[in-house]
Amino acid sequence: MAKYRLVLLRHGEGAWNKENRFCSWVDQKLSSDGIKEAQNCGKHLKALGFEFDLVFTSVLRRSIQTAWLILEEMGQEWVPIQSSWRLNERHYGALIGLNRAEMALNHGEEQVRIWRRSYDVTPPPITESHPYYEEIYNDRRYKCSDVSQDNLPKAESLKDVLDRLLPYWNEKIVPELKSGKMILISAHGNSSRALLKHIEG
Repeated sequence: MAKYRLVLLRHGEGAWNKENRFCSWVDQKLSSDGIKEAQNCGKHLKALGFEFDLVFTSVLRRSIQTAWLILEEMGQEWVPIQSSWRLNERHYGALIGLNRAEMALNHGEEQVRIWRRSYDVTPPPITESHPYYEEIYNDRRYKCSDVSQDNLPKAESLKDVLDRLLPYWNEKIVPELKSGKMILISAHGNSSRALLKHIEG
């Protein structure tokens, strides 16, 4: 069996992680603890002798910033980075920005658990009246993505995340892995879960 070299990680802590809020596609930087987490990860990977040839990230800053900090710690800042919205965190729709504890009070623990941990249940979609709608859908990074703005998701299940991630995985990442390159993917909790589900069958 052929062996391929892939490191898959979740970004460091962001400000909203601390506040237990659904961050999703809202573009947050790393917290001070998140910066330390990324730096420590870089030190650990360096100590283990990893040498990357190519890095893939989402288009969200916390994913990109994590990759930068890791490469800096490893002395590998020159390694090329490719970013795609297809590696973004799951789109939590109308839940974006809400505190998980408040959600549980309003909708019940069980419903929140289903929205967060089921495979194919989608939360309510984001609408134009949502406080973060304009911030997300008027962002220039999505105007130059490989789908029209109208076709960007308004809410996603984990299955939806895998469906939008797989074309990028198969067309961009897998050929690089098969060519023998050591790949780092700096992604998010749910995009990593979806990809692991696929890789591990």
